[in-house]
Amino acid sequence: MTKKNATIYDISKKLNVSVATVSRALNDNPRISQATKDLVIKTAKEMNYKQNNLAKALKSGETKNVGIIVPYINTNFFSSVIRGIEEELSLHGYHVIICQSHEDVLTEKKHLNTLLNAQVDGIFMSVSRTTVDTEHIQHILNTTNTPIIFFDRKKDIPGISTVTIDDYRGGYMATEHLIDEGYKNICHFAGDLNLEIYQNRLNGYKQALIDHNFQVKEENIISTGSSIDAGIEAIKTLWESKSIPDAIFSASDFAALGACQELKKRKIKIPQEVAVIGFSNEPFTQFMELPMSSMDQTPLIMGNMAGQVFIDHVKDNSSGVSIEKKVVLAPQICVRKSSKRK
Repeated sequence: MTKKNATIYDISKKLNVSVATVSRALNDNPRISQATKDLVIKTAKEMNYKQNNLAKALKSGETKNVGIIVPYINTNFFSSVIRGIEEELSLHGYHVIICQSHEDVLTEKKHLNTLLNAQVDGIFMSVSRTTVDTEHIQHILNTTNTPIIFFDRKKDIPGISTVTIDDYRGGYMATEHLIDEGYKNICHFAGDLNLEIYQNRLNGYKQALIDHNFQVKEENIISTGSSIDAGIEAIKTLWESKSIPDAIFSASDFAALGACQELKKRKIKIPQEVAVIGFSNEPFTQFMELPMSSMDQTPLIMGNMAGQVFIDHVKDNSSGVSIEKKVVLAPQICVRKSSKRK
C-alpha cells in the first residue's frame, strides 16, 4: 500500500491549530511565533508533508526553476558553463533543468516548449548549429514574459541578452602567437561556418595574417566539423593536395587533437615541422603526451556572468525596467609545447 503524503489539513488537525496558521508557519510568515514555526515544521517532517510547489508557483508567479539548452553536455566547456550558471543561481534559490539539442533545431524547439510548459522563470541557450531560422525563439519573446539569455553560440535577436567571449580576438591571438613563433604557412581548421563563433574565429585569423603582411590563402582554410575524426580527415586532405602548412590553428580542440594524432601517425614532428593550437582549452589538452596549446574560453566565468545577467533581469523587471545586456569576455591563450618553437 502506498503511503500517502500528509496535507496542511492533516497537520492542522494533529496540532489543533488553524489551517491558516500551518500555512503561514510553513511560509515563514513573521506573524507566527518561532516556537510555532518550529513545531509545525517538525510535525510536517514527521508526517511526510511535501509542499505543493505548483500551487506555490501559481501564487507567487515564479517556479524558481530555469532551463538550460546546450548542444551537448559531454564537453568540458558546456558542463563548466552549466556549473557556473548553477553556482550563481543556487545563491538565489533557483534550480536548473538541463536539455541537450544534439545539434538539431527540431529537438531544440521541443525542449523550448517543454520548458515553457514547466513554467520556468528563464531559459539559457547555446543554439544548435542547425538553428538558422529563429522564428521559434522570436515567438517566445512575442508571446511570453520568459527571459532568454544566449551564451557562447548566439543569434542577434533584439530583446535577448548575451554572454560570449571575443571569438574574433581569440582567433587573432592564436594566429599572432604562431606568427611570433616564426611560422610562415598557417592553416586554419574553421569549424562549422554556419555558426557565428566560427565565423569570428576565422575573421580573427585572417586579420592577424593581414596585419603581419601574410597572404590569406583560401586553400589554407578548411571548413571542418568539431570532432577528432574531422581533424584527421583535414590533415589527410592537406597532404593529398600537397598544400602542407607549418602550423595549424584549429577552431576546435577536438579537431586539433585529431590533427595531432594524424601528424604523429605520419611521423611529422610537432612543433618542429608543424605547430598546432586549438580553441576551448578542454582538459585533455594539458594531459596529452605533447601538451597542446589552446585558447581558453573561461566557461565557468561565462556561466557565472549568465546567471548574474538573469538575476539582474529579474530585478529590473520587478522595477518595471528591462535592459538588454551584451557581455563579452576576453579569451586567454594557454601556450604549451605543441606550438612553442622558440
